[in-house]
Formats: sequence, structure tokens, C-alpha cells
Amino acid sequence: MPDPKGTIGILTGGGDVPGLNPAIRAITIRALREGYRVLGIRRGWAGLVDLIPDRNADNSENVQELTEPVVNRAGRTGGTFLHTSRTNPSTLPGQLLPEHLVGRYSGEVVDVTDSVLAHLDFLGIDALIPIGGDDTLSYAGRLHREGVPVVAIPKTMDNDVPGTDYCIGFSTCVTRTIELTHRLRTTAGSHERFLVIEVFGRYAGFTALLPTMAGAAHRCVIPEHPFDLDHLAELLVYDRNRHPSRYSVVLVSEGARIEGQDEFSFEGGEADMYGHRKLGGMGDRVASALKEVSPRFNDGRRINVVNQRLGYLVRSGDPDAMDSIVPMAFGNLALDLILKGITGRLVSVHRGVYDSVPLERVAGSQKGVDVERFYNTDRLRPRYTSFDELPVFIMTGDR
Repeated sequence: MPDPKGTIGILTGGGDVPGLNPAIRAITIRALREGYRVLGIRRGWAGLVDLIPDRNADNSENVQELTEPVVNRAGRTGGTFLHTSRTNPSTLPGQLLPEHLVGRYSGEVVDVTDSVLAHLDFLGIDALIPIGGDDTLSYAGRLHREGVPVVAIPKTMDNDVPGTDYCIGFSTCVTRTIELTHRLRTTAGSHERFLVIEVFGRYAGFTALLPTMAGAAHRCVIPEHPFDLDHLAELLVYDRNRHPSRYSVVLVSEGARIEGQDEFSFEGGEADMYGHRKLGGMGDRVASALKEVSPRFNDGRRINVVNQRLGYLVRSGDPDAMDSIVPMAFGNLALDLILKGITGRLVSVHRGVYDSVPLERVAGSQKGVDVERFYNTDRLRPRYTSFDELPVFIMTGDR
């Protein structure tokens, strides 16, 4: 077998979504057929932190050579067989230093980027393809500035990575949200209740707004615009009383904020290495409040609530068609750039066309719903305007 042209590394970071394994498969098969060796970095950036740069060391927990049989088995499944983490090598807690780095760094939080660079060199990585959201890709930008050839692929259910209209995982998330919301309608209708469903979306409300536009819910509240609880209750009572089965539905983004209360709703106090505390509980707060205030708008009678957090149900399992096709295209786009010697790019979709943008775009802005254009803040629902020349997912275009 001839010597490889070079070595390409792949890693997945942050939350899992359907579509990661198809992306890994596409990159690997194309790279192998172009004559490259492919290494999978396990557990995101953690694999490069924990790697022991010794030929005699067992690094099977940190790196895996990828072959066609390996990726073909995984390519039709959800999740990531390379595993993932929220490790940030630039802000690594000192107590998480692997044994071989203890003594080299000191402090409660340390930046081990120089070790990551040395470990990439030890592996002989000629180009690195990280797949992740803005946190994972922000560190990819750091490595690019340090001289590492990087081509990145956007992944996040929230679809909030700047520079692209589409991120891997979004379509499956929206598909599952619509499907599960419709399933829960039977219970809400049987008991004549409000149906409150909490969906993902820390800073961007696409996963609440788009299913609502598709008819899954009557109303939605999103991170981009604080909402008034009394007004939401009034609208839901109106919707319920007009419905033949006497129920109404609201989708609540996990990052939604109640008017006059700037804080998010958190599950706990511990933050990850990117400074994010885990969100959760806004649906519970809304459900509890709706029961209390509903009598004001319903002739003094309280309306009970079916309250459900979709959570991991929308990010687990197999990818839908879109999240099988787009990762394949993104993987090949990444290889196209590498073969041309072009790095420091984020592969992207813009107005329905595959493209790439500078990786710096990820750190340069925040992507969210254009409220004025797509969200009716008085009616707490999508704004239906002209659809001419809009992207497939309507409000997800990155201008």
C-alpha cells in the first residue's frame, strides 16, 4: 500500500445530534479514496488534551484510525461514535489535567493549547476537521490562528452558528418537535388543557418558531423577545375556546425570558468550560404560572396544563433525510477545500447553495431570529409574510 498523501483528523464536540456519523463517514470515505489516512479524535477536544505523545503509550481512548468498514457501520446511525465532550483546552480546570501534563501547568484554570499543538504534531495531522457548534468552533478558530490547517463543519440543533443557513441536526430536531407535539395533542385535548412544551434554543428561537409556523403549536415564546405571562395566558385561553377539542399549545424555548426577568432558567449552578450553565425549567415556570393566571381570562375557572420537556428525545436516534444528505455534502465540501489547500473556513449553506465562509465568522457575531421580520410580538406567533426567495427553513438565513 503506498504511503498516504497526509493525515486528516476529525472530531466532534459539544452536544450530540443526528447527522454526525454521516458527516464522519463522508469525510473518511472521500479522504481514503483521495489517498489520505484518517484519524478520529475521540471525545472532542478532550482527546487531544489527554493524548500521551509516546509511541508506546495506549492512546486507544483518545484516537482511532478510521476505515471504510468502521464508518459504514456507523454512518446510518445517530449520535457520534467518536464520542464528544464540552472540553475547552483554553480554559481547562486544573484538576482535570491528565497525569502527563501535571506539573507543566499551574492554576485553577489553565490554557493547554501548546500541548494540543504538540499532540497534533505527534499524530502527524495535516488538516483538522472539527464538527460542532459555536463553542467547539471558537476553539477551532484559535487553532487556525496558531497555524493549524482547519476546515470546520457546523452542527447544532438550535441552528445558531453564524455564517450558515443550516447546521447539522436542525432538521431532525424540527421534525421530531412537530411529530412529538402532534402526539401530545391527544392528551391535551382529552383533558381540555393547555399544552406547554419546552424545546431547545438557548439564544435562538428557530426550533420553537419554525414548528409553530408549520402548525404544531398556536403560540411560541423565543429567546429573542421577552414575553408577558398574562398576555400569553390570554392568548392561549382565546385559542382553547376556539378549538373544537378545547385545548391550546405553546412551544417554549429553553432560553425564553419572562418580561422584567432577565435571567435564564437554569437546572443547576455549575457551568461548563465555555461558561454555560445548563438551561432547563422555563417550561415548568410557564406551566405553573398559566394555571395560576388562567382564571382571569376564563370566567374565573382554572385551566390545567400538560407540561412536557422534549429534551433529548429530539437529539437522539437516527437522522432524517436532510440530516443524512447535508452532512454528506458538508464532508465532501471540507475535502474539496483541503485538496485545494484552502483552510480556515467553515463549510456552509447560503440561500440554498453550498459554500464556505471564513472561520472567523463564528466568533464575530450571534445568529438568531430576525424578530421584526418573522415574529409577531403582539400575537406571540410567526409572522407570515412573503416567502419569495427565502431559504428552505424560512427564517434561518444568515445575511
